[in-house]
Amino acid sequence: MPVEITSSLAIPDELLEARAVRAGGPGGQNVNKVSNAIELRFDAAGWHALPAAARERLRRAAGRRMNAEGVIVIDAQRHRSLEQNRADALERLVTMIRASLVEPKPRRPTRPTRASRERRLAGKQRDARTKQLRGRVPRED
Repeated sequence: MPVEITSSLAIPDELLEARAVRAGGPGGQNVNKVSNAIELRFDAAGWHALPAAARERLRRAAGRRMNAEGVIVIDAQRHRSLEQNRADALERLVTMIRASLVEPKPRRPTRPTRASRERRLAGKQRDARTKQLRGRVPRED
């Protein structure tokens, strides 16, 4: 069953691979015997439905989780249950992809107002006066 990202965008099952692995950390005998962690692999390079700009934002958002072949690897081991970890990994992937679909708002450069410049300069004069008063006091003979 494809994973739905938006109403018009879904990840086909062929691009997802979930593998059960042993979790690290504390947990005693349960951790040593049971493979409850999930390693979710998503072939982002093979998914051509994603626009090029969103693909670049996804690459930046994935960071070290994306390897040289364009595969995003997500490790999920927060929960004790395999199914909960699988759902957690999928949710994290979907959140990352949805965030990459949002185009960032362009920054419009602004200039400081006259009043803010005057406040800044007045503060600098006040600080300079304070520091000047910290100097040695002349002796009166």
